[in-house]
Amino acid sequence: MKKTELIDQVASKANLSKTDAASAIDAVVSSISSALVSGDSVTLVGFGTFSVSARAARTGRNPRTGEPIQIAASKLVRFKAGKSLKDSVN
Repeated sequence: MKKTELIDQVASKANLSKTDAASAIDAVVSSISSALVSGDSVTLVGFGTFSVSARAARTGRNPRTGEPIQIAASKLVRFKAGKSLKDSVN
């Protein structure tokens, strides 16, 4: 599903115009993003939890030459599905 398809579904299910649905989706995504940037986690009960975790620096290998390379430390976004979402998918 693409963003435009999501907007169409939200607009029809919430009885909103497509413009209002797009604004609502943009606001939700922006709020989740800003919370993650500040280091907070976002929990949507029944859906799941978005969180940020740290990945340590490590040594990897160049697949072509086999020589070791340094991979810098980074942060990544994780999503853990909630029980209701897991149950509905399975």
